[in-house]
Amino acid sequence: MPRLVLFAIDLVAVCLLVFGLYFPRHRRRDLVVAYLGVNVGVLAVAGSLSASTVGAGLGLGLFGVLSIIRLRSTELDQHEVAYYFSALALGILGPLGGGSAWLAPGMMALILAVMYLGDHPRLFRGYRRQVLVLDSAITDEVALVAKLEQLLGARVHAVSVERVDLVSETTAVEVRYSRRAGAAPAATAGRPAATAGAQR
Repeated sequence: MPRLVLFAIDLVAVCLLVFGLYFPRHRRRDLVVAYLGVNVGVLAVAGSLSASTVGAGLGLGLFGVLSIIRLRSTELDQHEVAYYFSALALGILGPLGGGSAWLAPGMMALILAVMYLGDHPRLFRGYRRQVLVLDSAITDEVALVAKLEQLLGARVHAVSVERVDLVSETTAVEVRYSRRAGAAPAATAGRPAATAGAQR
């Protein structure tokens, strides 16, 4: 398959990834620019330098170096990391896909399909993660889980205590839970602090 056709397929694929999947689901504009820039940048560099003798090494080198630079710049949520690596992989597959005529397009389609299904809003939609600050110091894990379930109106699956302050009588926890059908959180059971964001 001609390389220009592969380049065009990559551009269509990254547009589907960014504008068809990521932005409608997460609405973070700055990462739209990052994903497009990473993809097109890798596509341009790999397309210019790719040769049969350095193709595989070049792809792995670009993948490693760019991921270190990007992941050290700002903190990303895990789903944003997945989109980042998907955009990077699409950019590498364009010029370095090699093999049969449909190998690279097939791998691109596989990436899009996995991201569509793995980040689908209906997948584990009842599961959440939050960081909470409770207005009491609780050192007993059973009592802590019971208080969190009362506060959230949910079933708590995992709790990680980040800080217990016996002076100010507060407990900071990271909790992973799933909402019970028809349950509403009890507003008076504690006071939630800044949340780390809900994750499906």
